Amino acid sequence: MISGVAKKRAFSCAGATQASGPVSLKELAAHLGLSPSTVSLVLNQSPGSEAIPAETQERIFAAARKLNYRPNFLARSLRFMRTYAVGVMVPELSEGYSSLVLSGIEDRLMEDGYMCLATSHRHSERQIDRLPRLFYERCVDGLIAVDTPYALRVPLPIVSVSGHRRDPGVTNIVLDHDRAALLGLEHLRSLGHRRIAVIKGQSFSSDTEVRWQSIAAAARRLGCPIEERLVVQLEGDSPSPETGYVATLRLIDRGVPFTALFAFNDVSAFGAIRALRERGFDVPADVSVIGFDDVWGAAFHVPSLTTIRQPLRRMGQLAAETLLARIRQGQDAEPPGEIQVEPELVIRESTGPARERRQ
Repeated sequence: MISGVAKKRAFSCAGATQASGPVSLKELAAHLGLSPSTVSLVLNQSPGSEAIPAETQERIFAAARKLNYRPNFLARSLRFMRTYAVGVMVPELSEGYSSLVLSGIEDRLMEDGYMCLATSHRHSERQIDRLPRLFYERCVDGLIAVDTPYALRVPLPIVSVSGHRRDPGVTNIVLDHDRAALLGLEHLRSLGHRRIAVIKGQSFSSDTEVRWQSIAAAARRLGCPIEERLVVQLEGDSPSPETGYVATLRLIDRGVPFTALFAFNDVSAFGAIRALRERGFDVPADVSVIGFDDVWGAAFHVPSLTTIRQPLRRMGQLAAETLLARIRQGQDAEPPGEIQVEPELVIRESTGPARERRQ
């Protein structure tokens, strides 16, 4: 039950909104006859708000709209010395690796009331160099770099997804590439493949050299070393399947027989399958193709793609969790240097038993 004084105060607040600005949290709570902490929990959608009845939550949101309530973000920032914003650098905003990692980052940051400020550098060295400074000037609380090489020049907590540099104060979220390579090659070898081709990633990708070294080492260990003539590298900075298509055409034109192809990622594998088909090869009857990442389209491609799954959303969530913990602990805390996640082999239609064919 709302008292007459509270009602009078509420109406005066509502009437004064245009003249004197939005009402405060205390005034909104008084209008509703609720405690400021209850109103705050609901408006911020904090974890404890689930215990508050849905009818009460609707009443709070309706009153906030009617009275033009706006949180005093500046006061909150000054009180806690935070802006509740995190900068995220990605190569490009496109379907695939970056978008899945970014979705995990956003999910986790939103749980703690943080805003994700994401921008793409498109592999521009100038942008990679200046973006951390621009984020710092905008007072973000921390920085997440996704598959992005960078020069550490800003005094912020930093987490790097698929970063392999050992910089003080930076935590790397990385995949166990040795395990990933072994999973893929053991699968191909179990199908009878011995002549295996490999598509390496572009030179600018953080994972390119690490992944290639892991594949080469695993192949030697399994007794089927990769011939130099069966290795091609993606060129150009396009995130489309075209890079894999062009690389596979170069590989076929060398005239060196192979029965399986291990692509750097799923997107390049899509392009590789198109190139193989255009040159008269059936996938997987003539050539098996295995990708990497397990992006959304991998299960719906024709044929559906066998791939090494990176837990990309989980990697994004881990990056955000690690960064938030560091923000709470302060700059003096000693962060972990590396957090490793495990891959998983997902077998679909693009791999099958080896069959020798004249190329």
